[in-house]
Amino acid sequence: MPHPAMSANHVAVITGGASGIGLAAAMRFAGLGMKVCIADIGAWRLAEAATKLSSTAKGGEADVMTVEVDVSRFEDVVKLKAAVEKRFGGTDSNSFGPLENWQRILAVNLWGIIHCTQVFAPHMIERGRPGLILNTGSKQGITTPPGNPAYNVSKAGVKALTEALQHELRNTEGCEISAHLLIPGHVFTGLTARGRAEKPAGAWTPEQTVDFMIDRIDSGDFYILCPDNDVPRQLDERRMQWAAGDIIENRPALSRWHPDYAEAFAKFVKGE
Repeated sequence: MPHPAMSANHVAVITGGASGIGLAAAMRFAGLGMKVCIADIGAWRLAEAATKLSSTAKGGEADVMTVEVDVSRFEDVVKLKAAVEKRFGGTDSNSFGPLENWQRILAVNLWGIIHCTQVFAPHMIERGRPGLILNTGSKQGITTPPGNPAYNVSKAGVKALTEALQHELRNTEGCEISAHLLIPGHVFTGLTARGRAEKPAGAWTPEQTVDFMIDRIDSGDFYILCPDNDVPRQLDERRMQWAAGDIIENRPALSRWHPDYAEAFAKFVKGE
């Protein structure tokens, strides 16, 4: 049986819906009796897709709408929402905090690194000298705990970017530059102090973190996974293994924080 959300007269909004997987999904949803809005760029592509959908939709053209949208433009998505509400009454949704928060965090944590990479990396390669590009990721970009999705997304992006960068650098002839991903533990800084004047016992100092980073660079590590005074590397490894295991074992998303998996995770951490 289809998921309850995929029921007759429910509304599906599909971005990139004029072709490919998006259109295939739209066709399937229309066949289930859903009202379908496809959003994409290219009026003629949308018109062709709408014709196909109308022949499948149980309500014909009445159950199909198209909106020309560039989803990279926030204002276009706002107009899309308004159009769907006017025609079909809207969709059920949930958001994760103000857009401004997302924009600020992604602009600094991810786009800042992209900008620096594009500006500095080509010149560093051209100079023909040994060099390092050290990007600061986060354990949260790997295990993605609940609570701050914008930060998690930004740091997951840094991880993916730095991995791709290192692959490109090592396959560039004559390149003596290498990229590395610094993954700090709990570090006591102005940003993490939160009003405290004294370093918590479990935290490392910035100097300890840098010393560890330099030592691991000398050892050739790409992933510089830092422990702290509370969390040893072994615990970090088990947490990361469990996170990857959610996909492999087909567990619920973020099962580490799911009450049904609390006991199993505790045993996994202990190696049982």
